Amino acid sequence: MRSAAQLPPVIQGGMGAAVSSWRLASAVARAGQLGVVSGVALDLVLARRLQDGDAGGHARRALAAFPDQDMAQRAIHRHFREGGRALGTPYAPIGQLTVDPPRRSTELVVLGGFVETWLAKEGHDGIVGINCLEKIQVSTPGTLLGALLAGIDVVLMGAGVPREIPRALDLLAAGERLDFPIDVEGSDEPVTLTVDPRDFAGTTVFPIPRPPFLAIVSAHVLAAFLARDEQIRPDGFVVEASPAGGHNAPPRRPVIEDGEMVFGPRDEPDLAKIAALGLPFWVAGAAGTPQALRDAQAAGAVGVQVGTVFALSSASGLRDDIRTELLDGIRDGSLRVRTDPLASPTGFPFKVADVDGTVSDLALRADRARLCDLGFLRTPYQRPDGSVGYRCASEPVDEYVRKGGDADNTAGRACVCNGLTVSVGLGQTRKDGFVEPAIVTLGSDTTAAAQLLERYPSGWSATDVVDWLVSS
Repeated sequence: MRSAAQLPPVIQGGMGAAVSSWRLASAVARAGQLGVVSGVALDLVLARRLQDGDAGGHARRALAAFPDQDMAQRAIHRHFREGGRALGTPYAPIGQLTVDPPRRSTELVVLGGFVETWLAKEGHDGIVGINCLEKIQVSTPGTLLGALLAGIDVVLMGAGVPREIPRALDLLAAGERLDFPIDVEGSDEPVTLTVDPRDFAGTTVFPIPRPPFLAIVSAHVLAAFLARDEQIRPDGFVVEASPAGGHNAPPRRPVIEDGEMVFGPRDEPDLAKIAALGLPFWVAGAAGTPQALRDAQAAGAVGVQVGTVFALSSASGLRDDIRTELLDGIRDGSLRVRTDPLASPTGFPFKVADVDGTVSDLALRADRARLCDLGFLRTPYQRPDGSVGYRCASEPVDEYVRKGGDADNTAGRACVCNGLTVSVGLGQTRKDGFVEPAIVTLGSDTTAAAQLLERYPSGWSATDVVDWLVSS
């Protein structure tokens, strides 16, 4: 197992809901850099791929390598549909995750982490990582366990304060029970989700290799907090500036202009202070050019994490029609990527690309009947009776308020969970024929993509991106 300091200069960003698919991570790893799969909603991704007939047999091939075949076969029996769903047929639900999930839910989470990692690592000796979100805590232990069983090389996490991950990796790799704390609003008592690796690992012999952990941070203050205590210290950092796609850390001084969150100079990471911590780090956010790589290394970084140009590559999970429209918009200068202060139910700013027919259209967003049926971004809260409930600012307003939420928090929210699955071709069709609209996220700085279009007018591969980035 490589240390963090031995990792390559280019990290391919882990972009959610299967944009950073196993195919993309594999291509980048084969090219000698760190390929990263998204660890978001992998239980759903696996179930829906199986329901779509598992074209190419990839998921079933990975499941055949899982160390508990009874567990793998149960998932195939529940979800696989020979020939795929009939056109217009809704995907079968898998159930929303909770702090006390049923056995089959945890099994699917573990298998999802395993399958995506195993496929990304198949057939080469390159380096593969997995990127999870601190916000989606209830799936973290199972996803990490599945990835560990498949031999994951690196773990990355952002969208919060990932102080529990070093301990979690230590315990899971050792085959020891993990009591993972879950943030529950209004609770004074710790709430934990328990996973015993030996209950889900079949014939695996523990201990297994423990990969290095890179915390994704946006400010030196958080990096310093994590670095000062060996119990929560990561092995390195990805330092993410505000142009990065997906969720962003809120600015220090929230300002909204023309419906967009504005970041100022105080929100720029202080790389000198991060370098002074003495841990390896990579720079992200508008860092996807050869010059940005050189600048990052001059500032003391190992290299850069790059998302947008990999998301636009032919190996990413983005639907071809969406990729084409994004590239056309970059080519003619018409594409706008906004830092939407309201779209995400998490309350974090979220980068939204203006694409026709998606919820970047505020009228289309408002017309969608509010529904939270996936629930990955739900917030656990304590009910008056002490039990744990779940609410989402994108669910029906009356339901959210009934659960103790503030109605003001629901204004302008999009269903990010459903929207992101649509963008990778796994979107839901409702029983009444309604087809969920997509939401597309991208970094707001498209300079790198515009430069690549000059080289590759018809588009590019992941290998093309790597070759360009490391060119002199």
